[in-house]
Amino acid sequence: MAKREPEARGPAPKGFRVNGAVVVNKPRGITSHDVVMRVRRLLKVRAVGHLGTLDPIATGVLPLLVGNATRLQRFYGARRKEYRGRIRFGFATDTYDAEGHPLGEDTKPTLTREEVEPHVQALRGKMEQTPPPYSAKKVEGVAAYERARRREKFTLKPVPVEVFRFDLLGVEGAHADFFIECAAGTYIRSLVHDLGQKVGPGAHLVEIRRTASGEFRLEQAATLEEIENAAGEERLPQVIIPLAELLPDLPQAEVGPAHERRIRHGGKIELTESQIRPGEVQTPLDSDAWKPFRLRVFNQQRQLVAIAQAIVPRVFQPVVVLPAPA
Repeated sequence: MAKREPEARGPAPKGFRVNGAVVVNKPRGITSHDVVMRVRRLLKVRAVGHLGTLDPIATGVLPLLVGNATRLQRFYGARRKEYRGRIRFGFATDTYDAEGHPLGEDTKPTLTREEVEPHVQALRGKMEQTPPPYSAKKVEGVAAYERARRREKFTLKPVPVEVFRFDLLGVEGAHADFFIECAAGTYIRSLVHDLGQKVGPGAHLVEIRRTASGEFRLEQAATLEEIENAAGEERLPQVIIPLAELLPDLPQAEVGPAHERRIRHGGKIELTESQIRPGEVQTPLDSDAWKPFRLRVFNQQRQLVAIAQAIVPRVFQPVVVLPAPA
């Protein structure tokens, strides 16, 4: 996946409104909801939503949409994710990670790459995956982790997932380091648990770091402390990715005032082929093999006006219209 270099941004202009994305480098030990609540307080913005939950044990890329950008959340549901982490072989846990209770004695295996690699290969591609019992998946309207904590018996249905890459980075004794690129909705804990069952002695996830979520990468991420400092020193543009830079894989078109007025009122617009330009990112960011043809519509001031969808060739209907700047 090609890396996009962030543009240099100066101090916040007078009357600066926070609309865009913030890529948080989430620390270990707090929930994604905790991060959202803290960023709301720091930015003094109510409309903040994250793009894909990270477990408390996980660190790394947690993208947040802020202000008017939350209207774009629907287009991020199928974004691919990338992770690096460490597996501990020898025993499984009830949560599939290091926070859970062991499900057996520690066998303390000494493994080699040659022993583990064939089983890793079997976990690449499309498959049916059973989510971990300690997950947010709903069972008859109740989150699985709530039922698991109450020691209730329940069954989670397998769901289709896809693993594009699962690479062993090193194997030493009872530990293995890995890199995974996968479709949205894939549970890394379940992959690790399944690998442990295949290798034999059981395994669990020791640590995990998300290094990318769609177009958002770890190099762009700011810690909560850095965001707090930027807010206090009126340097928020340095940590906010503006609306105009979001969804960079979508094609784009620039329209004049008449078309802008029409599309802001929900009307259809017709574009010539020369008006439609490809997106800035050509590598696949979505998990889905097929999706409707959509594009970003900009006005002549390079402000994002709408996301529009083709209804017939070169005729587009807005599916999301963004408010005009005040």
